Amino acid sequence: MRRLFGSWIFILVMLAVDFYVFQSLKIVTSSLPPRARFWIHAIYWSFTVVALLLFLSIPVIGFNALPLVIRTYLFAIIMGFFIAKLVAALFFLVDDLRRLLQWGGQTTVGLANGKGLSGGEAIPRSTFLSWLGIGIGAGLFSTLLYGFSNKYNYRIQRVKVKSKNIPNQLKNLKIIHISDIHVGSLEDKKAVEQGITKMLELEPDLVFFTGDLVNNKADEMDGWTEVFSKIKAPMGVYSILGNHDYGDYHPWPDQAAKEANFERLKSVHQTLGWNLLMNEHRIIERDGASFALIGVENWGAKANFSRYGDLKKAYAGSEPHPFKILLSHDPSHWDAQVCKEYNDIDLMLSGHTHGMQFGVEIPGIRWSPVQYVYKQWAGLYKNGHQHLYVNRGFGFLGYPGRVGILPEITFIEFS
Repeated sequence: MRRLFGSWIFILVMLAVDFYVFQSLKIVTSSLPPRARFWIHAIYWSFTVVALLLFLSIPVIGFNALPLVIRTYLFAIIMGFFIAKLVAALFFLVDDLRRLLQWGGQTTVGLANGKGLSGGEAIPRSTFLSWLGIGIGAGLFSTLLYGFSNKYNYRIQRVKVKSKNIPNQLKNLKIIHISDIHVGSLEDKKAVEQGITKMLELEPDLVFFTGDLVNNKADEMDGWTEVFSKIKAPMGVYSILGNHDYGDYHPWPDQAAKEANFERLKSVHQTLGWNLLMNEHRIIERDGASFALIGVENWGAKANFSRYGDLKKAYAGSEPHPFKILLSHDPSHWDAQVCKEYNDIDLMLSGHTHGMQFGVEIPGIRWSPVQYVYKQWAGLYKNGHQHLYVNRGFGFLGYPGRVGILPEITFIEFS
């Protein structure tokens, strides 16, 4: 009953936004010939009708029974169209506030002159703000559609980390860092394999994966094991778990089913040939030198994200090694605990945010909506001698695309 009520609230809000935006659409098309005006209005409302019909048909057609690809794209298009109109409506709201203030000023003058409440004349809508709102809304929707083509457009981010603690013998170490594969969202194996080939062409000594292999269930890996088992490195592949790997967001029939899924997921890492670190550390050696690699389960300081991680347990025994790398999925762990209590951890590697898969990263401008939630959301950060690197994610979740924030393969070197 609560879900049905929520659905109708969403539909009413959607219709209200549609009618509000349509008022400005009528203004910007008022000078067009009647036939052109008719077709523009018809196309506008056809999008709304189709979106509403799809939304209402979800319980009837069994939305979850549809192929994942269809579900993902339908949801993204419907929500993208709604968000675009919502953004456009903000500009129209500014215009209406302007009109209201002007009307109020005219009414006040009319009362002062003894003309009563009728003294305030109607203030016309601004054609400029109407065009601006519609243009930005349409641009946003077009951008989201364009972003579908970027979800496998893997980019290599080259990062150099300076540390006085790293032994000289390890300064030529080459590390690949990937995160957030979200295999349940992937559908193009050839494109993914090209990304893995690009990764291996860098000839890494080590590969680190920082969580969210799946969206919810271990069986999402069915048919993908052969693909991801190609990720290898001479000194090993090490992995940890992310918040999605525990199955916390799936409606399991009982606790036993959830636990069985979790055990299967852990075995998948083993099948891939990856060393899964569960609140533990490993000593990595090369040419007579070594460092401590610490891996924790998910630990988040934001919202209601789970805290399965136990850094105290994972850290114990690593003290004698001056150089330490921590794998922890959620970057909020860095400020909340790592920098406060473990200032001898030189480098922490994370993922989780995906850079929200939407933003701007050009010289001089770096922005994403996710920065209003996560202080560290993509790239390299520094606090004294400590470093944090947040990977933008190899895969995607929810929105099947990338706008401005592309899927990432991080290539780390030390100096």
